[in-house]
Amino acid sequence: MSEIYPVPADWADNALINEARYQDMYRRSVEDSEGFWRDEAQRIDWIKPFSKVKNTSFNEADFGIKWFEDGTLNLSANCLDRHLATRGNDIAILWEPDDPADPERRITYAELHADVCRFANLLKASGVKKGDRVTIYLPMVPEAAVAMLACARIGAIHSIVFAGFSPEALAGRIVDCDSTIVLTADEGLRGGKKVPLKANVDEALQQCLAVTNRDRVPAYRGAVPMVPGRDVDWARASPPSPRIAHPKK
Repeated sequence: MSEIYPVPADWADNALINEARYQDMYRRSVEDSEGFWRDEAQRIDWIKPFSKVKNTSFNEADFGIKWFEDGTLNLSANCLDRHLATRGNDIAILWEPDDPADPERRITYAELHADVCRFANLLKASGVKKGDRVTIYLPMVPEAAVAMLACARIGAIHSIVFAGFSPEALAGRIVDCDSTIVLTADEGLRGGKKVPLKANVDEALQQCLAVTNRDRVPAYRGAVPMVPGRDVDWARASPPSPRIAHPKK
């Protein structure tokens, strides 16, 4: 690429950092690593503040890398709760559909927080608890972010599986992480082509007898069968009004 596109002056004036500031920060991160990261860590909210920044050893006998090891935080709370008071009505997610002719979706922090709490409570009602693994096999829709944040909120571990993977590849990943719940959609759209996500999950689950539940979001409505006692419709099962799901430590 031979063309150079200069940064517009108004962008540069409103930037949070310039080149000189970046060089100063980088220099300190090298010369005073612990002090630099101790200060940077104050930008996020801690449930239990840390006292030790890092504990690292690159020796083969006692190799280990730990950061902020005695601190506790919740990713979902940092992504959502801390913004509600001042940015609740700001756009958190601007989603563009596969087909540019379809309408976009604009989701505020307050709306996203409500969706995450609603789904976190649905996961808990489905038996998901801290430390459990949840497999997410979804297209690139806002519900994927909701699912990840809901898992983080209740302390569950999410395993993302690319929605283009085959049933066999999906089954292997479900088994490997010992997941008992899978989140999927009726169908996905990729470049205008339909991807039969739920059908893929149904096939994969024939190899995964440990899976006891599966939530389904109708990202793109398709004629898909539901297995009574196992399949749950995300939209229908979610409570209409969100009850606050407090972040897990």
